Amino acid sequence: MNQFGKLFQVTIFGESHGESVGVVIDGVPAGMLLSVDDFIKDTERRKGGMQKGTTPRQEEDLPLFKSGVFNGRTTGAPLTLLFENKNIRSGDYEKQRAVPRPGHADFVASKKFGGFEDYRGSGHFSGRLTLCLVAAGVVAKKMIAPLAVDAHIASIAGETDTEKGLQKGIDAKDSVGGIVECRVSGLPIGLGEPFFDSVESLLAHAVFAIPAVRGVEFGTGFKSTELFGSQHNDALENASGKTATNHAGGILGGLTNGNELVFRIAIKPTSSTPQDQFTYNWETDQMESFAVRGRHDLCIALRVPPVLEGVTAMVLADLLLREQRIKRVSSL
Repeated sequence: MNQFGKLFQVTIFGESHGESVGVVIDGVPAGMLLSVDDFIKDTERRKGGMQKGTTPRQEEDLPLFKSGVFNGRTTGAPLTLLFENKNIRSGDYEKQRAVPRPGHADFVASKKFGGFEDYRGSGHFSGRLTLCLVAAGVVAKKMIAPLAVDAHIASIAGETDTEKGLQKGIDAKDSVGGIVECRVSGLPIGLGEPFFDSVESLLAHAVFAIPAVRGVEFGTGFKSTELFGSQHNDALENASGKTATNHAGGILGGLTNGNELVFRIAIKPTSSTPQDQFTYNWETDQMESFAVRGRHDLCIALRVPPVLEGVTAMVLADLLLREQRIKRVSSL
């Protein structure tokens, strides 16, 4: 349910307006240096309010080490990290309880859990839980170093100019989506397994755990349908596996081929929009006009790059452990 990975196992827990959110990570090598400072760069990148178009909700997002670290180094035991929730306004959600918000999990969550779910700020379905994915990614990145995982905004609202895309949403008084691209270079040849544990399968599985993701494509992706086979094939240039082009995005037969891993994800417009919507009220059993109030992102895609890096690093750490390319006792 809330766990991912075979050898590098990640379990996330908590709710948006609960006491805290957190993550338990098993499979971390013993002896790896780890401190609060390691997390600050990526957790700050994920924060709302740090850039135009994101929610004004601000949290410290500093990890509290509850297990797995002693004298500044990992112990080899499960690593448990907590992030406190302090800046919450649950009253905003009490007022909205009668109307399941369009685009949110309110309706299906209530049906699945019989109305006992924590609905404040979307509870366990909240983007707040992506902080846990970022934290797991910080640990995974240290484990897979010197491999570097880099994600960046490719477009917002169909515009490669981020400001122009955001302005579309501002002018429309509505939310917008975007595309985020991720690249990893220096991968060895042969990571992954055919079919169910192919690199694409595992990355897609992890990527769709990020709220608001609506699609994923590798290499040329959907545009490959416009090419002939002879155009799409990546011709080998030498014995190291280097190819003249990279339409495959660094993966063949489900395995890494030594070229740069390249993939993109589509992020939908933020579901919480100030625009009036005509939707269902489950207390009155009537349709009515409704608008979401509170603190929300104009474009959630802006906060996704460190999250995408996190889940990518998680997948790669797990695959590298399977291939015994990461030592159980770290020298870092």
